[in-house]
Amino acid sequence: MSLWELHQGVTHVDLTHEIDENSPYWGGMPGGAIELNTTILDFDSPYNLRIQRQTVPGQFGTHIDFPGHFHVDGALAKDFGIDHAVLPLVVIDKHADVAENADYAVSVADIDAYEEQYGAIPTGAFVAFRSDWHKRWPDGGALANADENGALHSPGWSADAVTALHERGVVGIGHETLDTDPAVDCAAAGDLAIERYVLELGLIQVELLANLDQVPVHGALISIGWARIADANGLPVRAWATFRQ
Repeated sequence: MSLWELHQGVTHVDLTHEIDENSPYWGGMPGGAIELNTTILDFDSPYNLRIQRQTVPGQFGTHIDFPGHFHVDGALAKDFGIDHAVLPLVVIDKHADVAENADYAVSVADIDAYEEQYGAIPTGAFVAFRSDWHKRWPDGGALANADENGALHSPGWSADAVTALHERGVVGIGHETLDTDPAVDCAAAGDLAIERYVLELGLIQVELLANLDQVPVHGALISIGWARIADANGLPVRAWATFRQ
């Protein structure tokens, strides 16, 4: 059977947020880091066409991080090929727990519970954490979720869970939040320690995923498209899930 035949009747779900100059991003970005759709050649030119310039940091909107984002000698975009771009998608659905506890961290017990119900996480998979945090986009304040004292509260991964997934041979992880770490843990450590660890292990990650609530937790594929910029340590992506209903 050809892939054309297999493709008939499949469903695609966009896992990517639309971005514009008002979209939320990390507060440490310097001024002028984002400038979209700047016209550099217009229709009144001799060529009768318009060309735009896009100025964005690699870590903007739904984006992929490569190990070199946090590690001087870490792998970059050129070290990840198309065999890393279409992967089995595992969704760890903890949105109900996050609704009760915004500081929730995915645990090894969550991974074990998934495997007990659906079988082993396949080698080479991409594992995404569904928290329904994507529903807060594009409200930067809601994404940060500060309490009355200014402390931030958002869910994330535990180091033990990341270790367990690495031992299972996954290629990468993803989440709907701005950061990998639960915000309270980041504040306590003064560092994005879990994100640093994920990238130290040589994994890729995709942040600010969307619409995981529309994707089955088992059996889908994720496709991740990024520009082939050799030495990039992070890039905005278009990501989507493909599955049969």
